[in-house]
Amino acid sequence: MTAHAPVVVGINVGHDGGAALITDTTMVAISEERLNRTRYSPGWQAALLYCLRAARVQLQDVDLIAVSGIGHHPPTADETGLAHLGVDPARIVPVDHHLSHAYTAYCLSPYDEATVLVVDGGGNNGDTETYYAATRDGIQRLGGNPPERPRAGGIGATYEAFTNWLGWHEQEAGKTMALASYGDPGAHRTPLFDVEGATVHGYLTRTHAAGVAELAERTGADFGPPDSRGGDQRGTDAAAYVQAQTEQALSALVGQTIAATGLSNLCFAGGVALNCVAADKLRRQDAVSGYFAPPASSDRGQALGCALYAWHQMTGEIPRRPLAHDYFGRTYTDSEIEQALTRDPRSGLVERRRTPHRWRRESDIAAAAAQMIADGRIIGWFQGGSELGPRALGGRSILADPRTTSSSEALNSRIKHREPFRPFAPAVLAGHARDWFELDVPSPFMLLAPPVREDRTDKIAGVVHVDGTARVQTVDPSAPAFAALIERFHRLTGTPVVLNTSFNDREPIVETPAHALATFQACDLDALCIGDYLVERS
Repeated sequence: MTAHAPVVVGINVGHDGGAALITDTTMVAISEERLNRTRYSPGWQAALLYCLRAARVQLQDVDLIAVSGIGHHPPTADETGLAHLGVDPARIVPVDHHLSHAYTAYCLSPYDEATVLVVDGGGNNGDTETYYAATRDGIQRLGGNPPERPRAGGIGATYEAFTNWLGWHEQEAGKTMALASYGDPGAHRTPLFDVEGATVHGYLTRTHAAGVAELAERTGADFGPPDSRGGDQRGTDAAAYVQAQTEQALSALVGQTIAATGLSNLCFAGGVALNCVAADKLRRQDAVSGYFAPPASSDRGQALGCALYAWHQMTGEIPRRPLAHDYFGRTYTDSEIEQALTRDPRSGLVERRRTPHRWRRESDIAAAAAQMIADGRIIGWFQGGSELGPRALGGRSILADPRTTSSSEALNSRIKHREPFRPFAPAVLAGHARDWFELDVPSPFMLLAPPVREDRTDKIAGVVHVDGTARVQTVDPSAPAFAALIERFHRLTGTPVVLNTSFNDREPIVETPAHALATFQACDLDALCIGDYLVERS
């Protein structure tokens, strides 16, 4: 690289660790779990090597490395572990955890001016809720929770605690959100939060499941037994309760923070921004003129936020890179795909179950896939670069027919082995979204859950949740292969929607062709479309 072409890297050393690399023409990013196959993994080494190779640069070409993590303070240069790679400490800068989220939210948004709200389980210095005024001149922190307030009193930590009580890892809050639709949000009257100005005071005094147990003892509330996982109505009501209380607190917080900044565009980040049910209510508030949340809102986006911060520090200009898609991973060549299909050791294939398969190259893979889906088959779909966020958006997806519940039931029971109450997402051609959903804005990142139009619910029963909503992804030509598939399905069936879920089975989403083939063999997918290749069981 030449001296005038900056190269910056971002690293997250906490859970959901990973790396990102930015040049004037490139943004590449990946979480460590996609490579080491361990969910929510900390670490960044494999991710950093991946980014360097994808961008075709050497570590010595990197001008600045920005690093974030969790804990009382951002990691120092000595704490990063970069020294063993020979990186000069002068090239390493720490980034505050919530500020990293803020950079991801603002720099990738379409807005020149915005209120940035960050809400998560916890960052540095006791932060759980912070807000900023963001303009082209920079991102200025204006307030947040007082550091002396316990982390347990935060919105994200409270939601995590109920998720633990119900029997899940705190990073599996989406299960609590899905279960909430089956419960009674008014089963408990005790408020969980007070919002005073732009400050949240939660009623939990301890984090994790112990905090819910203490709350129950203090208030007499009956949340059912711990670890009920949707098997006890009292626990289901507890999920509905924390969801409703979270929505109320966020609504009040958004109103107060926009009033404080005077900026009506809202950029929302932190793990709580993945709560698409709450998000769809927030973006409809009168005070909000525009709404954006990055697809990697949680700590999966920390490395990217750090890289954007590093770019600002390196160049003096805050980067403005409005996001059209979430495909931050590298693409794989036909040769690399064929190495996996032929079981070449260079592909890195690790087969959990060896299943005979046949494969061939298709002249129109989108047409072949659409026909299979219309015929009721469930397929793996691997195209282009991988998504950085937790939602598969047509790069690493499993696809099925949305017109019947048989597809969703098969996915939950025999392919993804998920809880039966968890819904699947509809991917809809952007030009048809308003005809099928009560949605008046694009939703390219599957971060909003609007109601399905009443006259359409029986036509896409496989993707309608019990409350009549759906976690919608609008698809436009920025995802050409995926858009072509849905268009062909539309021609075949009259339905411009396919069922879309992540390409995985109780593991991180697949990244490489070898991961895709191994997962295809290990579960009951009917076929795999990988690049232009169609793979079927022999």
